[in-house]
Amino acid sequence: MKKVYMDNGATTRTHPEVLQAMEPFFLENYGNPSSVHGFGQEALKGTEKARDEVKKLINAADPQEIIFTGGGTEADNLAITGYAMANRERGRHLITSVVEHHAVLHTCEYLEKEMGFSVTYLPVDKYGMVSAADFREAIREDTILATIMSGNNEIGTLQPIKELARVAREQGVTFHTDAVQSVGSMPVDVQDWGVDMLSLSGHKFHGPKGVGALYVRRGIKLHPHIHGGAQEKKRRGGTHNTPGIIGLGKACELARKNLPEKEKEVSALRDKLIKGIQDNIDEVVFNGHPEQRLPGNVNFCFRYIEGESLLLSLDLEGIAGSSGSACTSGSLDPSHVLLATGLSHEVAHGSLRLTLSIFNEEEEIDYVIEKLPGIVEKLRQMSPLYQKS
Repeated sequence: MKKVYMDNGATTRTHPEVLQAMEPFFLENYGNPSSVHGFGQEALKGTEKARDEVKKLINAADPQEIIFTGGGTEADNLAITGYAMANRERGRHLITSVVEHHAVLHTCEYLEKEMGFSVTYLPVDKYGMVSAADFREAIREDTILATIMSGNNEIGTLQPIKELARVAREQGVTFHTDAVQSVGSMPVDVQDWGVDMLSLSGHKFHGPKGVGALYVRRGIKLHPHIHGGAQEKKRRGGTHNTPGIIGLGKACELARKNLPEKEKEVSALRDKLIKGIQDNIDEVVFNGHPEQRLPGNVNFCFRYIEGESLLLSLDLEGIAGSSGSACTSGSLDPSHVLLATGLSHEVAHGSLRLTLSIFNEEEEIDYVIEKLPGIVEKLRQMSPLYQKS
Protein backbone atom coordinates (compact mmCIF):
# COMPACT_ATOMS: atom_id res chain seq x y z
CA MET A 1 0.00 0.00 0.00
CA LYS A 2 1.22 3.47 -0.88
CA LYS A 3 2.18 5.68 2.09
CA VAL A 4 1.55 9.42 1.83
CA TYR A 5 2.37 11.75 4.71
CA MET A 6 0.41 15.00 4.62
CA ASP A 7 0.42 15.98 8.28
CA ASN A 8 3.46 18.24 8.20
CA GLY A 9 1.61 20.89 10.20
CA ALA A 10 1.83 18.46 13.14
CA THR A 11 5.46 17.49 12.60
CA THR A 12 7.90 16.97 9.76
CA ARG A 13 10.38 14.30 8.75
CA THR A 14 13.83 15.09 10.12
CA HIS A 15 16.14 16.05 7.27
CA PRO A 16 19.01 13.53 6.82
CA GLU A 17 21.57 16.35 6.97
CA VAL A 18 20.09 17.46 10.29
CA LEU A 19 20.48 13.98 11.73
CA GLN A 20 24.03 13.81 10.40
CA ALA A 21 24.91 17.13 12.05
CA MET A 22 23.49 15.98 15.40
CA GLU A 23 25.25 12.61 15.63
CA PRO A 24 28.73 13.84 16.73
CA PHE A 25 27.13 15.67 19.66
CA PHE A 26 25.77 12.37 20.97
CA LEU A 27 28.94 10.33 20.48
CA GLU A 28 31.98 12.64 20.37
CA ASN A 29 31.31 16.26 21.40
CA TYR A 30 28.98 15.22 24.21
CA GLY A 31 30.17 17.70 26.84
CA ASN A 32 27.95 20.13 28.70
CA PRO A 33 28.21 23.56 26.99
CA SER A 34 28.38 25.17 30.44
CA SER A 35 31.56 23.25 31.34
CA VAL A 36 34.96 24.95 31.02
CA HIS A 37 36.93 21.91 29.81
CA GLY A 38 37.56 21.01 26.19
CA PHE A 39 34.56 18.74 25.82
CA GLY A 40 32.28 21.49 27.07
CA GLN A 41 33.86 24.15 24.90
CA GLU A 42 33.44 22.06 21.76
CA ALA A 43 29.76 21.67 22.61
CA LEU A 44 29.53 25.41 23.27
CA LYS A 45 30.99 26.19 19.85
CA GLY A 46 28.29 24.04 18.30
CA THR A 47 25.42 25.65 20.19
CA GLU A 48 26.65 29.17 19.43
CA LYS A 49 26.97 28.34 15.74
CA ALA A 50 23.39 27.09 15.86
CA ARG A 51 22.30 30.29 17.59
CA ASP A 52 23.84 32.26 14.75
CA GLU A 53 21.98 30.14 12.18
CA VAL A 54 18.66 30.88 13.88
CA LYS A 55 19.58 34.55 13.90
CA LYS A 56 20.36 34.49 10.16
CA LEU A 57 17.14 32.68 9.20
CA ILE A 58 14.88 35.28 10.85
CA ASN A 59 17.27 38.23 10.35
CA ALA A 60 17.72 39.07 14.01
CA ALA A 61 20.27 41.78 14.79
CA ASP A 62 22.27 39.77 17.34
CA PRO A 63 22.63 36.02 18.10
CA GLN A 64 22.13 36.84 21.78
CA GLU A 65 18.55 37.81 20.96
CA ILE A 66 17.90 34.07 20.48
CA ILE A 67 16.83 32.00 23.52
CA PHE A 68 16.79 28.22 23.06
CA THR A 69 13.69 26.49 24.45
CA GLY A 70 12.15 23.03 24.54
CA GLY A 71 9.85 23.87 21.61
CA GLY A 72 7.27 26.32 20.34
CA THR A 73 4.91 25.91 23.29
CA GLU A 74 7.62 26.82 25.78
CA ALA A 75 8.70 29.75 23.62
CA ASP A 76 5.12 31.08 23.62
CA ASN A 77 4.84 30.59 27.38
CA LEU A 78 8.13 32.34 28.06
CA ALA A 79 7.26 35.26 25.80
CA ILE A 80 3.80 35.86 27.23
CA THR A 81 4.16 34.94 30.90
CA GLY A 82 7.76 36.09 31.05
CA TYR A 83 6.95 39.51 29.66
CA ALA A 84 3.73 39.96 31.59
CA MET A 85 5.34 39.17 34.94
CA ALA A 86 8.44 41.28 34.28
CA ASN A 87 6.39 44.32 33.22
CA ARG A 88 3.21 44.05 35.28
CA GLU A 89 3.91 47.33 37.07
CA ARG A 90 3.31 49.08 33.71
CA GLY A 91 -0.07 47.48 33.11
CA ARG A 92 -2.02 44.22 33.22
CA HIS A 93 -3.81 44.14 29.87
CA LEU A 94 -2.93 41.82 26.97
CA ILE A 95 -4.35 41.43 23.47
CA THR A 96 -4.53 38.23 21.43
CA SER A 97 -6.91 36.66 18.89
CA VAL A 98 -9.55 33.95 19.12
CA VAL A 99 -7.74 31.76 16.57
CA GLU A 100 -4.40 31.38 18.35
CA HIS A 101 -2.79 28.04 19.14
CA HIS A 102 -3.66 26.75 22.59
CA ALA A 103 -0.07 27.39 23.68
CA VAL A 104 -1.04 31.07 23.52
CA LEU A 105 -4.71 30.87 24.50
CA HIS A 106 -4.15 28.74 27.58
CA THR A 107 -1.24 30.91 28.68
CA CYS A 108 -3.42 34.00 28.44
CA GLU A 109 -6.19 32.22 30.34
CA TYR A 110 -3.70 31.35 33.08
CA LEU A 111 -2.66 34.98 33.42
CA GLU A 112 -6.33 35.99 33.64
CA LYS A 113 -7.41 33.39 36.20
CA GLU A 114 -4.32 33.12 38.37
CA MET A 115 -2.37 36.36 38.03
CA GLY A 116 -5.01 39.07 37.73
CA PHE A 117 -4.42 40.14 34.13
CA SER A 118 -7.17 41.02 31.65
CA VAL A 119 -7.07 39.82 28.04
CA THR A 120 -8.89 41.03 24.95
CA TYR A 121 -9.54 38.28 22.38
CA LEU A 122 -9.86 39.83 18.93
CA PRO A 123 -12.42 38.37 16.48
CA VAL A 124 -11.53 37.36 12.92
CA ASP A 125 -13.23 37.57 9.54
CA LYS A 126 -14.43 34.60 7.47
CA TYR A 127 -10.84 33.90 6.42
CA GLY A 128 -9.57 33.85 10.00
CA MET A 129 -7.82 37.21 9.66
CA VAL A 130 -7.49 39.86 12.36
CA SER A 131 -8.40 43.47 11.53
CA ALA A 132 -5.76 46.12 12.22
CA ALA A 133 -8.60 48.53 13.03
CA ASP A 134 -9.98 46.14 15.66
CA PHE A 135 -6.50 45.74 17.06
CA ARG A 136 -5.94 49.49 17.34
CA GLU A 137 -9.31 49.95 19.02
CA ALA A 138 -8.54 47.24 21.60
CA ILE A 139 -5.36 48.96 22.85
CA ARG A 140 -5.78 50.61 26.26
CA GLU A 141 -3.56 52.70 28.48
CA ASP A 142 -2.67 49.61 30.49
CA THR A 143 -1.97 47.37 27.47
CA ILE A 144 1.57 46.02 27.67
CA LEU A 145 1.66 43.08 25.26
CA ALA A 146 -0.03 41.83 22.09
CA THR A 147 0.44 38.31 20.78
CA ILE A 148 -0.88 37.41 17.32
CA MET A 149 0.26 34.34 15.35
CA SER A 150 1.79 34.88 11.91
CA GLY A 151 0.39 31.78 10.15
CA ASN A 152 -2.56 29.80 11.46
CA ASN A 153 -1.72 26.18 12.20
CA GLU A 154 -5.18 24.93 11.17
CA ILE A 155 -6.45 26.96 8.22
CA GLY A 156 -3.15 28.48 7.06
CA THR A 157 -4.21 32.14 6.99
CA LEU A 158 -1.34 34.63 7.23
CA GLN A 159 -2.03 37.56 9.51
CA PRO A 160 -0.96 41.14 8.59
CA ILE A 161 1.85 40.98 11.13
CA LYS A 162 3.83 43.90 9.74
CA GLU A 163 0.79 46.20 9.94
CA LEU A 164 -0.22 44.96 13.40
CA ALA A 165 3.31 45.36 14.74
CA ARG A 166 3.45 48.90 13.40
CA VAL A 167 0.24 49.79 15.23
CA ALA A 168 1.62 48.24 18.43
CA ARG A 169 4.87 50.17 18.10
CA GLU A 170 3.01 53.46 17.59
CA GLN A 171 1.04 52.81 20.77
CA GLY A 172 4.03 51.66 22.84
CA VAL A 173 2.82 48.04 23.07
CA THR A 174 5.29 45.15 22.86
CA PHE A 175 4.41 42.71 20.07
CA HIS A 176 4.96 38.93 20.02
CA THR A 177 4.12 36.54 17.20
CA ASP A 178 3.85 32.77 17.28
CA ALA A 179 5.63 31.96 14.00
CA VAL A 180 5.91 28.22 14.59
CA GLN A 181 4.13 27.39 11.32
CA SER A 182 5.86 30.13 9.33
CA VAL A 183 9.56 29.89 10.13
CA GLY A 184 11.30 27.55 7.73
CA SER A 185 8.42 27.41 5.26
CA MET A 186 8.29 31.06 4.14
CA PRO A 187 10.45 34.20 4.49
CA VAL A 188 10.41 35.56 8.06
CA ASP A 189 12.25 38.80 8.84
CA VAL A 190 11.90 40.18 12.36
CA GLN A 191 13.46 43.49 11.33
CA ASP A 192 11.08 44.01 8.42
CA TRP A 193 8.06 42.78 10.39
CA GLY A 194 8.96 44.99 13.35
CA VAL A 195 8.10 42.37 15.98
CA ASP A 196 9.65 42.39 19.45
CA MET A 197 9.42 38.64 20.11
CA LEU A 198 8.92 35.60 17.89
CA SER A 199 8.49 31.88 18.65
CA LEU A 200 9.69 29.01 16.45
CA SER A 201 10.00 25.23 16.67
CA GLY A 202 12.54 22.96 14.98
CA HIS A 203 10.32 19.98 14.20
CA LYS A 204 8.00 22.06 12.03
CA PHE A 205 10.70 22.50 9.36
CA HIS A 206 12.65 19.23 9.37
CA GLY A 207 14.59 19.72 12.60
CA PRO A 208 14.30 17.49 15.69
CA LYS A 209 11.44 17.51 18.15
CA GLY A 210 11.86 18.98 21.61
CA VAL A 211 13.78 22.11 20.64
CA GLY A 212 12.71 25.60 19.67
CA ALA A 213 13.70 29.20 20.13
CA LEU A 214 12.34 32.56 21.19
CA TYR A 215 13.60 35.72 19.54
CA VAL A 216 13.64 38.60 22.03
CA ARG A 217 14.60 42.03 20.77
CA ARG A 218 17.46 43.56 22.78
CA GLY A 219 16.14 45.58 25.70
CA ILE A 220 13.00 43.49 26.30
CA LYS A 221 12.68 42.37 29.93
CA LEU A 222 11.56 38.80 30.62
CA HIS A 223 10.89 36.99 33.88
CA PRO A 224 12.24 33.40 33.56
CA HIS A 225 9.67 30.67 34.09
CA ILE A 226 12.22 27.85 34.37
CA HIS A 227 14.51 28.54 37.31
CA GLY A 228 17.88 26.89 37.65
CA GLY A 229 21.34 27.69 36.35
CA ALA A 230 22.54 30.72 34.43
CA GLN A 231 21.97 29.25 30.97
CA GLU A 232 20.63 31.53 28.22
CA LYS A 233 21.82 34.56 30.19
CA LYS A 234 19.58 33.57 33.11
CA ARG A 235 16.49 33.70 30.92
CA ARG A 236 15.95 29.92 30.70
CA GLY A 237 17.60 27.60 33.20
CA GLY A 238 18.50 23.98 32.49
CA THR A 239 21.24 22.01 30.75
CA HIS A 240 21.23 22.70 27.03
CA ASN A 241 19.78 20.04 24.71
CA THR A 242 22.97 20.23 22.69
CA PRO A 243 22.17 17.70 19.93
CA GLY A 244 18.72 19.19 19.53
CA ILE A 245 20.11 22.72 19.31
CA ILE A 246 22.64 21.57 16.71
CA GLY A 247 19.79 20.02 14.73
CA LEU A 248 17.75 23.21 14.95
CA GLY A 249 20.71 25.20 13.70
CA LYS A 250 21.23 22.87 10.75
CA ALA A 251 17.52 22.98 9.89
CA CYS A 252 17.72 26.79 9.89
CA GLU A 253 20.79 26.71 7.65
CA LEU A 254 19.08 24.39 5.15
CA ALA A 255 15.88 26.44 5.17
CA ARG A 256 17.75 29.68 4.57
CA LYS A 257 19.68 28.28 1.61
CA ASN A 258 16.77 26.46 -0.05
CA LEU A 259 13.73 28.52 0.97
CA PRO A 260 12.88 30.47 -2.23
CA GLU A 261 12.92 27.39 -4.45
CA LYS A 262 11.23 25.06 -1.97
CA GLU A 263 8.50 27.56 -1.05
CA LYS A 264 7.60 27.86 -4.73
CA GLU A 265 7.51 24.06 -5.19
CA VAL A 266 5.38 23.41 -2.08
CA SER A 267 2.96 26.23 -2.99
CA ALA A 268 2.47 24.72 -6.46
CA LEU A 269 1.66 21.31 -4.95
CA ARG A 270 -0.72 22.96 -2.49
CA ASP A 271 -2.57 24.76 -5.28
CA LYS A 272 -2.86 21.57 -7.33
CA LEU A 273 -4.32 19.71 -4.34
CA ILE A 274 -6.82 22.49 -3.62
CA LYS A 275 -7.98 22.57 -7.24
CA GLY A 276 -8.18 18.77 -7.42
CA ILE A 277 -10.45 18.63 -4.38
CA GLN A 278 -12.66 21.48 -5.55
CA ASP A 279 -12.99 20.02 -9.05
CA ASN A 280 -13.83 16.49 -7.94
CA ILE A 281 -15.91 16.83 -4.78
CA ASP A 282 -19.08 18.88 -4.28
CA GLU A 283 -20.43 20.36 -1.05
CA VAL A 284 -17.00 21.40 0.23
CA VAL A 285 -15.96 24.54 2.13
CA PHE A 286 -12.45 25.83 1.56
CA ASN A 287 -11.07 27.26 4.79
CA GLY A 288 -8.58 30.08 5.23
CA HIS A 289 -7.53 32.92 2.99
CA PRO A 290 -7.31 31.91 -0.70
CA GLU A 291 -4.06 33.81 -1.27
CA GLN A 292 -2.55 34.95 2.04
CA ARG A 293 -1.84 31.47 3.37
CA LEU A 294 0.99 29.18 4.39
CA PRO A 295 2.72 27.46 1.44
CA GLY A 296 1.79 23.90 2.43
CA ASN A 297 -1.61 24.30 4.08
CA VAL A 298 -4.83 22.84 2.63
CA ASN A 299 -7.99 22.85 4.76
CA PHE A 300 -11.51 21.84 3.72
CA CYS A 301 -14.78 20.98 5.41
CA PHE A 302 -16.84 18.25 3.75
CA ARG A 303 -20.54 18.60 4.43
CA TYR A 304 -22.52 15.63 5.81
CA ILE A 305 -19.50 13.67 7.07
CA GLU A 306 -17.47 13.60 10.28
CA GLY A 307 -13.78 14.44 10.22
CA GLU A 308 -12.58 11.52 12.32
CA SER A 309 -14.25 8.98 10.01
CA LEU A 310 -12.64 10.71 7.06
CA LEU A 311 -9.21 10.50 8.68
CA LEU A 312 -9.59 6.81 9.48
CA SER A 313 -10.71 6.06 5.92
CA LEU A 314 -7.77 7.98 4.49
CA ASP A 315 -5.41 6.12 6.79
CA LEU A 316 -6.68 2.82 5.39
CA GLU A 317 -5.47 4.08 2.00
CA GLY A 318 -2.09 5.04 3.48
CA ILE A 319 -2.80 8.78 3.60
CA ALA A 320 -1.95 10.67 6.81
CA GLY A 321 -3.79 13.94 7.48
CA SER A 322 -5.50 15.62 10.42
CA SER A 323 -8.69 17.41 11.34
CA GLY A 324 -6.91 20.37 12.90
CA SER A 325 -4.19 20.98 15.44
CA ALA A 326 -2.27 17.91 16.59
CA CYS A 327 -2.47 19.29 20.13
CA THR A 328 -6.28 18.87 20.14
CA SER A 329 -6.49 15.54 18.32
CA GLY A 330 -7.99 13.85 21.39
CA SER A 331 -10.88 16.32 21.58
CA LEU A 332 -14.31 15.66 20.09
CA ASP A 333 -15.11 19.38 19.96
CA PRO A 334 -15.01 21.13 16.59
CA SER A 335 -12.08 23.44 15.87
CA HIS A 336 -12.24 26.76 17.70
CA VAL A 337 -10.59 28.30 14.64
CA LEU A 338 -13.29 27.11 12.23
CA LEU A 339 -16.07 28.20 14.59
CA ALA A 340 -14.44 31.64 14.85
CA THR A 341 -14.66 32.03 11.06
CA GLY A 342 -18.44 31.59 11.25
CA LEU A 343 -18.87 27.92 10.36
CA SER A 344 -21.57 25.92 12.13
CA HIS A 345 -20.69 23.05 14.46
CA GLU A 346 -22.06 20.56 11.93
CA VAL A 347 -19.88 21.81 9.07
CA ALA A 348 -16.78 22.33 11.25
CA HIS A 349 -16.96 18.69 12.38
CA GLY A 350 -16.23 17.60 8.81
CA SER A 351 -12.82 19.27 8.54
CA LEU A 352 -9.68 17.90 6.94
CA ARG A 353 -6.24 19.48 7.09
CA LEU A 354 -3.61 18.27 4.64
CA THR A 355 -0.21 19.92 5.11
CA LEU A 356 2.70 19.52 2.71
CA SER A 357 6.48 19.77 2.98
CA ILE A 358 9.55 19.71 0.75
CA PHE A 359 9.43 15.88 0.80
CA ASN A 360 6.00 15.61 -0.81
CA GLU A 361 5.86 14.82 -4.54
CA GLU A 362 3.37 15.46 -7.32
CA GLU A 363 2.43 11.78 -7.62
CA GLU A 364 1.30 11.90 -3.99
CA ILE A 365 -1.02 14.80 -4.80
CA ASP A 366 -2.45 12.74 -7.65
CA TYR A 367 -2.96 9.76 -5.34
CA VAL A 368 -4.93 11.82 -2.81
CA ILE A 369 -7.06 13.40 -5.54
CA GLU A 370 -7.75 9.88 -6.83
CA LYS A 371 -8.72 8.37 -3.47
CA LEU A 372 -10.45 11.20 -1.60
CA PRO A 373 -13.64 11.59 -3.72
CA GLY A 374 -14.59 7.94 -3.33
CA ILE A 375 -14.00 8.04 0.41
CA VAL A 376 -16.14 11.16 0.79
CA GLU A 377 -18.94 9.68 -1.31
CA LYS A 378 -18.93 6.42 0.68
CA LEU A 379 -19.12 8.25 4.01
CA ARG A 380 -21.89 10.53 2.75
CA GLN A 381 -23.97 7.56 1.70
CA MET A 382 -23.99 6.54 5.36
CA SER A 383 -25.34 9.95 6.45
CA PRO A 384 -29.11 10.38 6.80
CA LEU A 385 -28.67 14.08 6.03
CA TYR A 386 -27.08 13.61 2.60
CA GLN A 387 -29.18 13.63 -0.52
CA LYS A 388 -27.30 13.50 -3.79
CA SER A 389 -28.73 15.85 -6.39
